[in-house]
Amino acid sequence: MLKRLIAALVAASSAALAAGSSQAQGPAKEGPIKVGFMTVRSGALAAGGRQMEEGLQLCIDQRGGSIGGRKVEVITADTAGQPALTKTKAQELVERDKVDALIGPLAAFEALAIDDYIRQAKIPIISPSAAAEDLTQRKPNPWFVRAVGTSAQAHHPLAEYAAKELGYKKIAIIADDFAFGHEIAAGFQRVFEENGGKIVQKLWPPLNTADYGSYVTQLDPGVDAVFAAFAGGNGIKFLGQYKNYGSTKPVIGAMTTVDEGVLKSMGSEAVGVISAGWYSAAIQTPANAKFVEAIRAKYKADPGYYTVGAYMACEFLANAVEQLKGKVDDKDALIKALREVKITESPYGPVKIDEYGQPLMDITIRKVEQKDGRLRNVVLKTYPAVSQFWTWKPDVFLKSAVYSRGNPEPIAR
Repeated sequence: MLKRLIAALVAASSAALAAGSSQAQGPAKEGPIKVGFMTVRSGALAAGGRQMEEGLQLCIDQRGGSIGGRKVEVITADTAGQPALTKTKAQELVERDKVDALIGPLAAFEALAIDDYIRQAKIPIISPSAAAEDLTQRKPNPWFVRAVGTSAQAHHPLAEYAAKELGYKKIAIIADDFAFGHEIAAGFQRVFEENGGKIVQKLWPPLNTADYGSYVTQLDPGVDAVFAAFAGGNGIKFLGQYKNYGSTKPVIGAMTTVDEGVLKSMGSEAVGVISAGWYSAAIQTPANAKFVEAIRAKYKADPGYYTVGAYMACEFLANAVEQLKGKVDDKDALIKALREVKITESPYGPVKIDEYGQPLMDITIRKVEQKDGRLRNVVLKTYPAVSQFWTWKPDVFLKSAVYSRGNPEPIAR
């Protein structure tokens, strides 16, 4: 009797141990995919930061809060547009919060500030707006993928359009005095002058300039047009003061100067401004119509540069996670999947990534018009699948120095 009881207890104990061992070896419940999101909530770039948050949230909402079959947890950090703070926030997200990937930051100078840390930490990062050229050119970061264009990518074709189709010969440039403005201006100048035009003047207002009046009065009255390259709310201030001072020369703009995100705060001073970009709320495709309708319904405004950039950064991540069937622990596999993203339909068209982590993008030439009760960038022309290297071969382009405040050196064909 006693022997039978002991045998039964041993058998029960063995069964319990076996069950526990089986459970321990079975598939663990996967937690959420943790995304570190770096945005700006104060200062001159705060409007763009808010629009980035709106674009990211819409993408997650449309997917029911999940990608690749796993819930998404977004941990948001406010960098305040300060490079040192951006680096601190990136470190906190990676080392304290243990995020699986980063989306952000907003500005080119912020992305440059964390470049070395991203390489060291080996964490995949998707840029929703920071357009710093060399991150996908001479010093490509193997952990970096961009969901938008480089600083100059949209402005090479704009320069050709200004010279060939608008017939401009002499242009003055006024641009924000930071990396984004420098690179836009240099890329525009290189192509404009290659096509027979001449940049006769360059003015560099600080990023936080409150009054552009003194700069407007310095503009050369003999030019055919003014090329204005501003980010955040600076385009609003410049165009308003340009009109108030009675200036009549045509204005052509960088994508962000008359982006939909700021057009809602402009009036007649913006009408007629021609710009270029990889996105416009007026692009007539089913995918963009659906996106615009969703943003308008939720936020009562048209989407623009920052909204679509963050939305597409989320779409990039979702595409990569779906390739990996939800497995994001292997960071090498995740960045590989991000660099192999192919999206056939999106708000700004088909997306394919080059070997440097930069998408080829349809670039549209747009003109601000009053339409359907709002200011909109109406498409005049589309340049399909534009490379960050424009029409140069990459090896030829990369032999020249990166675009900078004083370097738009010509490239031999």
